Order: sequence, then C-alpha cells, then structure tokens
Amino acid sequence: MSSPRTPGLSRDLLNEHTTSFADLVGRVSPELLPAQRSSTADLAPTATTIVALTTPDAVVMAGDRRATMGHTIAQRDIEKVFGADEYSLVGIAGSAGLSIEMVRLFRVELEHYEKLEGVSLSLDGKANRLSALIRGNLGLALQGFVVVPLLAGWDQDRAVARIFSYDATGGRYEESHFFAVGSGAPYARGALKKLYRPDFTVVDAVTAAVQSLVDAADDDAATGGPDLARRIFPVVWVASADGVRRVPDIEVGEAVDAVVSARRSRPDGPGAPLL
Repeated sequence: MSSPRTPGLSRDLLNEHTTSFADLVGRVSPELLPAQRSSTADLAPTATTIVALTTPDAVVMAGDRRATMGHTIAQRDIEKVFGADEYSLVGIAGSAGLSIEMVRLFRVELEHYEKLEGVSLSLDGKANRLSALIRGNLGLALQGFVVVPLLAGWDQDRAVARIFSYDATGGRYEESHFFAVGSGAPYARGALKKLYRPDFTVVDAVTAAVQSLVDAADDDAATGGPDLARRIFPVVWVASADGVRRVPDIEVGEAVDAVVSARRSRPDGPGAPLL
C-alpha cells in the first residue's frame, strides 16, 4: 500500500535523497533555516560616530576611535576619517570592513576620473559618485551590513565649505553648518546645536567636535570617548582652500585635555545661554 502524499511537499522535495533533514531544507528552501532568517551583521565590527562642522574658511571632520561587535569592543583605535582627495574628507559609520573598502574604492574612483579627464571632479560630482557607491551596497544593507558615510570638503568653485550626508539607499543630502552620523549622532548633534557658532576658527571647531564626541560617548555605549590612559584621541581632519590635513595627535590631545579638565567641575559640558 502506497503512503499518502504529504500536503505541501513539492516534487523537488520528494526527489531529494539525504539522511539529513537540515541538508534537505538547505537544498530545497534554504530561507527556512534559522541561520538564513537572521542577519549576521552583529558578527562584523561596526564603526560609530562621525561629526563635521564648517567655519568661514574650512570644514572640520572628527571621529571617535571605537569599533564594536555586538556588546564587545572590537577595536579601540580604529580610524574612521580619511582624506578622500586634495580637497575633500570622508568619514565612515556602519559596518567597518565594508565602509573602509568603500572609502578605498571612492578614493580610486576620484583618482581614476582625474587621470582620464585631466581635472578633478567638482565637490557635487564627488558627492554623486559616493551616492552611487552606497546604492551599489543596497543588497548588503538589507541584510544589516549598512554603510553610512559623511562627506565634507572645500568647494573650489564656490569658495565655501560643504557637508553631505547619505542614507543607506544612496540618498544624498546637503547639510548646513554641522552634522553627525552613527549611533552617537543624536547626542553629538544635540551638543553642536548648543555649541556651534558661524564665526568659529578651526581651533574652535576642533574643540567643539571633541566636546560633541565626548557627549556622544557619555550617552552611547558604542561611541568611544578619549582614552586618556592609552592616549587614544579622536581622529580630526581639516579641509580648506589650502587642501586637506590631519590635525596632529598632540594638538587633538591638547583640546581633549582642556575639555576633560573643564568637565571635572561640570561633567555635562559647557552651558549655553538661554537667549
């Protein structure tokens, strides 16, 4: 007597011959396996908070140094801010490995264009190219491996500093005066709302960036504050009409020491006037 056909089983399933049910499901309907239904993004290190703010003659970008993997600190001194070319900067938040690869590809993309055309891309052109690279990562973003960079630079055509933010689909948005991305971004932006002034000098902007990252680290576990014992400080870059440069650690350390010293008497940071 033949056994009745089991409802819902396809012909392909009945033709599979294996003693392992897991292998059987993996061949016929792999999406039903638990490993395939959950994201593995928490197994990869994640970079966190990046801030950028403009001054009349430059833009400053800074990033904390912590990378996390779930609830574990994966790296204490990761670098998340880079010079993209002679006049622009890019900072990364999201999946650290993919983000760094995207930055490398973006830098080669800018070099390739300049070699072929004999001129550099405009800042708007750079922003568009980065948008296309992010859009190409959409499949991985849907699996949890999100890359969210921040682009800033000196626009030679307009003679002004500009900042561009992105979403995971490659959407591009120009920001005014300051912005932050990453898990600690809400706290960093909140700090910059109170601290920012349009007449900042570069030194002022570096101090404000450090203040905002310290505030972010105070409320966001994934953002690393300055490590005074190891002397690990935020990475800070500046872009201006003279090009891009990384602020030396000794200068960042002086700003950090001043901020930390002031917070011994006021742990929540400097106050802002009511009016």
